[in-house]
Amino acid sequence: MSTVKGKRFTLKGVLDGLRSSVSTPPKAEMEIEESLRSEHFQVCKTVRHGFPFQPTAVAFDPVQHILAIGTKSGSLRILGRPGVDCHCVHDSDAAIIQILFLVNEGALVTVCSDDSLHLWNYRQKRPEIVHSLKFQRERITFCHRPFQSKWLYIGTERGNVHIVNIESFILSGYVINWNKAIELSRKTHPGPVVHLSDNPIDASKLLIGFESGTIVLWDLKNKIAETRYSSPEALRSIAWHHEGKQFMCSHSDGSLTTWGLKPTPKPMNSMFPHAKLGKDGKPDPCKPITKVDWKSIRNGEPLVIFSGGMSYDRAGRTPSITVMNGRSTTVLEMEHNVVDFVVLCETPWSNDFQDPYAIVVLLQNDLVVVDLTSPGYPCFENPYPMDLHESPVTACQYYADCPPDLIPAFYSVGSKQKKTGFTEKQGWPVQGGEWPTLACSYPEIIITGHADGSLKFWDASAVTLQVLYKLKTAKIFEKPKKTPESQDDDPFAIQMIYMCSESRLLCVAGASHCMLFKFSKQEANLDIPFLETSIVYEIYDDLDSPEYDYPKPSLGLVTQTSGSMGSYSSNTSDSAKSDHTTSVKVKTGSRKWSAGYQPDLVCVLTWVDGEPPGNITSILVNSTYGLMAFGNESGLAIIDFMQRTCLLNLGTPDLYGSMDPYQRAPRSPRGKKPQNAEGVGQNSEESKSPTTDQINGVCMSPTSLKQKKPHPELKRTKSQGTTRAKIQKAQSFASMEEHANGGVTYLSVDLSNKSDGVSFSRSRSSSMSSLENVSKEAIQSLMFADSYTRKTGREDNFTCPCLWVGTSLGSVIVIVLNLPPTGEQRLTQPVIVSPSGTIFRLKGAILAMSFLDCNGVLIPSVSETWKESPQRENRDSNEKALKNSNIGIQRQMSLSNKPRISPTSSTEMSDRQFVIICSEKQGRVMSLPSQTCAYKVKITETSFVVRAEVVAVRDSVCLMCYVANGHIMAFSLPSLKPILDVDFLPLTDYRVARTFCFSNSGHALYLCSPTEVQKITYSADISETLNDMLGDLFLACETPDAPKQGFFKNLFSGGPSTLDREELFGENSGKASKGLAKHVPGSGLQHLQAQSGAIGGEIARARMALVERGEKIGDLDDKSAQMLSQAESFAQAAHQIMSRYKDKKWYQF
Repeated sequence: MSTVKGKRFTLKGVLDGLRSSVSTPPKAEMEIEESLRSEHFQVCKTVRHGFPFQPTAVAFDPVQHILAIGTKSGSLRILGRPGVDCHCVHDSDAAIIQILFLVNEGALVTVCSDDSLHLWNYRQKRPEIVHSLKFQRERITFCHRPFQSKWLYIGTERGNVHIVNIESFILSGYVINWNKAIELSRKTHPGPVVHLSDNPIDASKLLIGFESGTIVLWDLKNKIAETRYSSPEALRSIAWHHEGKQFMCSHSDGSLTTWGLKPTPKPMNSMFPHAKLGKDGKPDPCKPITKVDWKSIRNGEPLVIFSGGMSYDRAGRTPSITVMNGRSTTVLEMEHNVVDFVVLCETPWSNDFQDPYAIVVLLQNDLVVVDLTSPGYPCFENPYPMDLHESPVTACQYYADCPPDLIPAFYSVGSKQKKTGFTEKQGWPVQGGEWPTLACSYPEIIITGHADGSLKFWDASAVTLQVLYKLKTAKIFEKPKKTPESQDDDPFAIQMIYMCSESRLLCVAGASHCMLFKFSKQEANLDIPFLETSIVYEIYDDLDSPEYDYPKPSLGLVTQTSGSMGSYSSNTSDSAKSDHTTSVKVKTGSRKWSAGYQPDLVCVLTWVDGEPPGNITSILVNSTYGLMAFGNESGLAIIDFMQRTCLLNLGTPDLYGSMDPYQRAPRSPRGKKPQNAEGVGQNSEESKSPTTDQINGVCMSPTSLKQKKPHPELKRTKSQGTTRAKIQKAQSFASMEEHANGGVTYLSVDLSNKSDGVSFSRSRSSSMSSLENVSKEAIQSLMFADSYTRKTGREDNFTCPCLWVGTSLGSVIVIVLNLPPTGEQRLTQPVIVSPSGTIFRLKGAILAMSFLDCNGVLIPSVSETWKESPQRENRDSNEKALKNSNIGIQRQMSLSNKPRISPTSSTEMSDRQFVIICSEKQGRVMSLPSQTCAYKVKITETSFVVRAEVVAVRDSVCLMCYVANGHIMAFSLPSLKPILDVDFLPLTDYRVARTFCFSNSGHALYLCSPTEVQKITYSADISETLNDMLGDLFLACETPDAPKQGFFKNLFSGGPSTLDREELFGENSGKASKGLAKHVPGSGLQHLQAQSGAIGGEIARARMALVERGEKIGDLDDKSAQMLSQAESFAQAAHQIMSRYKDKKWYQF
């Protein structure tokens, strides 16, 4: 007989039992140590790539081989050899009208449209302004600085010439007034100064050109006009011959005139290079020659190079550069308007044979370098990323720290796309500067989408940008027919890009089509499979029959019918089938695709009742699941790209099922279709966000919000006929399966929620009530993940494949994906998609979602590693070809055999996952599977978040946000503690919102202009090492010696004359007019002064140390002398003692 001991109850035991029975949220702040601190973050711009937007000026240093380009917005780009690229900006947005290099001195002067001069020092890696001079009473029109002179000539709109000391930026008292330069008999003003230059062999003679055509050769020493020339046509530019005896002028009537030093009423030569004789024998009018240059060749005829001058007929409409070599004239046609050009020569000396070797032509949208040493004058291939805007950039993605084999793979397929027609000479003429010493430890890739449907892949590692590969998606579609009704000029424009860097799957979306590409190193003949589907939701406002009163369906699915590769739209009636209008048409038939990205599947959204579908707003693909999802302004579609079927295409309201918190605005039938076609729901009401009391609840149960609303009509697929059905709750999805003809057919829903909203939603209102009418709800964010789907007990606590869907109204809906086992079954058995019943609510549109494990470590999306699949050629639409084409797909992880995270005795009631959800207003960290809110933060009240991303930084993770008010913010995870808030860039351009990208390791970028991309960093480590990553612009080198003049040349011509400009323009010239200009010391001067002060202090300290050392050496010398005398005295005393006791015995002492 056994004895049963009674259990002893105590108060402590009861309390412990109560604690263990209550599920409490995890105390992550005690368990998870967050390593990121505020000192780890610092926001700064790193490098800018692309073509300078709206260029205005160009200059070249012939010794340093550095090129500088100025823009309308005041930006300055300094370019050297490929990889050496520096961007600088002025304090003001005034346009740069002229750039002058201080040749081989590491400095340049910019002249701006606000009548200011700026001296830049580019001896350091980041150029700085040393001096600025602002003219207050006169407008600056032209400047000239003689080679190796410290004086700058400044011409003004009033016709005066002022002189400035470049070293101090102080005006000289020497002024050339216009009324003294022109003839006294002239009664009119000569106009602004358009040219200034000194005679190549006589620096004391300054040539002044006025806009009206008056030219004056001014004697600087005697302060008089030595020679005056008058042309009836307006003057544009002047160029000297290197011997200094002639100069050539270009005029507004398309003519070139040549003048000698001797005064003559007419020019020595006058010609119209491109004029055609008319019927009356007179030349036809020509365009102005905006600039001319006259360069001599040692062993050949000189070159005359000019821009413009073409006739006004049709042939002259093309911008051009003309090169005249003796009797030979070559016209180089340009694709864009010529802004400026500069001829590259071997020597900086103007009185020597120049021997030009190239022309740098600055166009409105391109930079062209012409090879003058090759026949036909071909162009050099531009190594700079100047073709970023070849077609306007419409989308951008940035991947930092991507797999190392990705760049070589893109380069190998892109190297076969090289352009031809360039010069055979190797070596880009602009070879200045030196590459950075610090290399990047990880690869970076930028993908840009363009208006013509093309994508470009760029190597953006460190501070470089190099194109790797170009993909043209427009080849997939037929050319659109241009009709007066067509509103979209760019039907193939890329709107969204997503690349899985591990599997190399590429998902690209246009306005109403989504494309999936797979990477292959082999060519293939492909027949592109495509699906036509619609995402619609319609609410009937007049349903009197009681048979419509049944629970609202939560899901609608369709599958591929026997062998058909046609439409997978939920609208499958006969009338709908015959009226499938799409914005783009996919080409049929097989065609050859080169190595690289090859199309695997194209999904096209169809029009509904004569109206185009809403723009696609979110895309995502997962290589492990074999699924692709995309959402638009109306709803969501899930595609099985392995079986090429549409699993789901529903309006957003149907994703809620019976838990829809909003009253949808009904629309009346349009009467276009007799039975079941309704008009597309539209409403101009702004998208709104839920109120605070609505979003305080974390998860809404299916019974928490019950509303009786009109319900839509259900329709089966065509193979099952049009029969009404009744669907129960979303959780019991298995009951929706019906077996027919040995296969599985699913019920589908035809629902419309068409909206006219834009793809970039602004859900900032907080006054939304669940009873208010809502007409649109776009899909804003998608995330595939293995996650917990609902609150589960210890018997059913495991993760499963899910799709997390974020909407523009702040809802997060979780959809469960029931995937067949991998291998043969995955290709034959259907994927079952069902809602989980889990919904989270936040304020504002959902922008980002991500997952952390229980240790706060980022859970990456499950993905396969890329592997070359067997060649896919001549793919048929039947299931056999579909099956064979996917046999090569191998998985790293088997979903069915994947170990589930099941509870143990120690963790059965604890949470093991965090989901981070960020909206336009808030951030939330939810614990799973308990679905409790662990942390939350209010990101902004008055503005909205434009871009949000969970990124990896310093072996940890954080939430990065770019807010419309210009702030860049960072929050630690999972606690959401703010660790960065910097006012960086206010959102003033929609382009920035569309292209702003956060990436890992502290990188981000955005399109700062239509032609330029700006990289920034938010990492303090990168900011500190940025200087080491930048290249050197200035390299110390010897200036070429002045040309040697022959004996007879010096004898008869007198040789080059010297000029003491210091004596003429220095203190002896007096003081400049008060108030004419204001000197502003730059930050670079303060930096130099601080450096010089520090150096002076070091020298003073070294001198004091030297004096002290000398004094100590003197003291040591005195002590040494004293010791020497003492040693001598001691020696003498010792000698005396020795002599005294020398002859004595020991016993005599």
